[in-house]
Amino acid sequence: MNPLPLSAPNQSAWNPLRNFNATVRFRILFALFIVVVLMTVPYIFLIAPALQYKYQYDTIIQNITLANSINSTTKKQIDDVMWEIVAGKKSFASGEQYAILEATEARVRQMAANTTSQRGLVKLSVVQRTLATLRNQIDEIGHEIAEGKSFDSNVILLEHMRTVTQLVEDDVQDYALFEVERTQVEYAEMQAGLTRWAIGGTVMMLTAVAFSIVSAWGISRTIYAPLKRLHDATTTIARHDLEVLATSENTDEITELVGSFNAMVRRIRELLAAKVQEQENLKKAELRALQAQINPHFLYNTLDTIIWMAESNRTRQVVDLVSALSRFFRITLSKGRDWITVRDEIEHVSSYLAIQKMRYRDILDYTIDVEADILDTQMLKLTLQPLVENALYHGIKNKRSGGRITVRGRRVGQDVRLDVEDNGIGMRADLVSQLGAMLARTDHPHSESGYGLNNVNQRIKLFYGQQYGLTIVSAHQIGTQVSILLPTNKVVEPTNTIKE
Repeated sequence: MNPLPLSAPNQSAWNPLRNFNATVRFRILFALFIVVVLMTVPYIFLIAPALQYKYQYDTIIQNITLANSINSTTKKQIDDVMWEIVAGKKSFASGEQYAILEATEARVRQMAANTTSQRGLVKLSVVQRTLATLRNQIDEIGHEIAEGKSFDSNVILLEHMRTVTQLVEDDVQDYALFEVERTQVEYAEMQAGLTRWAIGGTVMMLTAVAFSIVSAWGISRTIYAPLKRLHDATTTIARHDLEVLATSENTDEITELVGSFNAMVRRIRELLAAKVQEQENLKKAELRALQAQINPHFLYNTLDTIIWMAESNRTRQVVDLVSALSRFFRITLSKGRDWITVRDEIEHVSSYLAIQKMRYRDILDYTIDVEADILDTQMLKLTLQPLVENALYHGIKNKRSGGRITVRGRRVGQDVRLDVEDNGIGMRADLVSQLGAMLARTDHPHSESGYGLNNVNQRIKLFYGQQYGLTIVSAHQIGTQVSILLPTNKVVEPTNTIKE
């Protein structure tokens, strides 16, 4: 779309600079000064809030880094040192348990000094109280050792202490997730501030443009028409129409300006297209990173179980457990592929349940029932395992009498439906409604509750479309069923069944 040529300006038209006794050069410089002032004022008012947002964001990032450093070292180091003391490999006095604990307490105090959130202070106070409980547990073990109590008695206290170190890790993780949410809040506040600034800046810019047009009209009729066409083009672009190009019949620097403007518009088109593709790739990369994460606690607990069985000379069970763990991680990695068959996904879940069955043999049973005609269907890997893990830890474990997890799969029309059902503790109706609302949103919310479900739901919607995803049916004290609907005709990267 090109602007229509303009007629010559009317000499009797209103002109605020017509009676201003100054040279044309001075008028141009004066008009430029006014425009510069109007365009600079919004940036001046933006500097202070921007510095404040930067400081808050840097503080939150520092606290998240400290929390991650605590989670990555404290529990393992204290557990290892205290086990060596209880096992008699070193004396209580020569252990580093108090040095590790004091270093952790110092980092928590630093986080408390940094944070500006009252809720964050409350969460950190919980961490500090848990650390105090951990110190008491360590002291008690020291007293027991000094009094010459039996090894079995000390092992019981050690298990109690490990429970406390786990609580420390969980509390610090909870605080880290809270700070991550705060980054989202800070980002939203910054966006709101930028929006307000953009509105004010737009008003200033329009004022500057209007003043420039009036000044240019009075200064020179020869440069008015091309500048007006250029202005019309910028106004159209402001309405998100990047197809517009300016024209000029002049053979002077105005033509060069118009040519540069058109080049800029073309460059903006290219940059916008590249930015859209970049954001899409970034979302996929982030979800691949989440998908590729391996829960270290699951690995540690499984290895602890293997050690315990080996020490008990339960060779057959050790072989079965190691084989299940090998199959589990082989499919988890799957040579970097995102897509595997339903057969491999079911084998992955079966390996996970076999491992957990050995650990929770008194409370866990499971059944897998999948129709044979869907086993070769391609699907995103690591889709079912988070749902099964959620059913175990939030359903079965919260039910004292134990329960059963059932995994079903069948064809529904042109789609595949996979169900993960448990007869655990279930959920109240209000919590089911909250989770349903969260899964229905399209802005990828981050929540401390339902995070695994939300991650799976986001991945399905991103790769398959908004019409696919998770549905939840639950009744308190009865159980929960999470269903996945996937298409069978989705074109994906070629993926072969994973071989041994």
